[in-house]
Amino acid sequence: MPVPDGPEALDPNFRIELPNFEGPLDLLLHLIRKHELDILDLPVAFITDKYLEYLGLMQGLNLDIASEYLVMAATLAHIKSKMLLPRVPEDQDDEDADEVDPRAELIRRLLEYQKYKRAAEELAGMPVLYHDIFVRPEGKTETDIPMEEPFIEATIFQLMDAFQSVLTEADRRTPVEVTRESFTLEEGIDLIVSRLTDQPSASFNGLFSGLDSRRKIITVFLSLLELIRRGRLIAVQADYGEPISLVLNGEPPESRSLNEEQGGRTEDGL
Repeated sequence: MPVPDGPEALDPNFRIELPNFEGPLDLLLHLIRKHELDILDLPVAFITDKYLEYLGLMQGLNLDIASEYLVMAATLAHIKSKMLLPRVPEDQDDEDADEVDPRAELIRRLLEYQKYKRAAEELAGMPVLYHDIFVRPEGKTETDIPMEEPFIEATIFQLMDAFQSVLTEADRRTPVEVTRESFTLEEGIDLIVSRLTDQPSASFNGLFSGLDSRRKIITVFLSLLELIRRGRLIAVQADYGEPISLVLNGEPPESRSLNEEQGGRTEDGL
């Protein structure tokens, strides 16, 4: 499923799998929230096109797409085709006149999933016994202790949105590449870690500053996803849709190379 002007495909033997990768319903809810759509009156044609764009981008980046994503794509296409059929007039005495809205089942699933997702997020945000209890250092008063602002973790789809913006901006200012550069995922990981070693966090867009080619930008983004997969990096934001910040989580990544993790396969410059 190619995407016009999208990133070039990677080595087909190299794939990135994210253990906390959201599912197709998460993607639909993201699209609804991002484009401020009415979930009870879902514009199926629009949402289908946007959904397929994301699938194309994920395939172009060699992200491991579970089969349920393709099932949802087929479901959306089926609903879209049924929505294009002419409706039976209400005054016509026909058993099809009371036909259920083709979107009804999908909307029901989205509402139910959204309800349980919010409940899970609220439970996850509740303090565990003794988890959020800290001893005040001697000589410190309450006003001396800086309070950290609450944050939420950015989703993979928000990272992809931010990546698309960076890539679009780079295409405006970067001249056409003539020679093929070699820039590996290991080099991208080293770049990210070095930029975050001497500072507590960095902005998502700032991470790509100074990168002079589309290939490097794509590789650094994949390196970012690899660090998240390893649990060495988290992407956070003050609220949904706010700018994304990147924070190293614990020690720098293991010294073993991606070549070892991928069973001897390496990514050699996209």
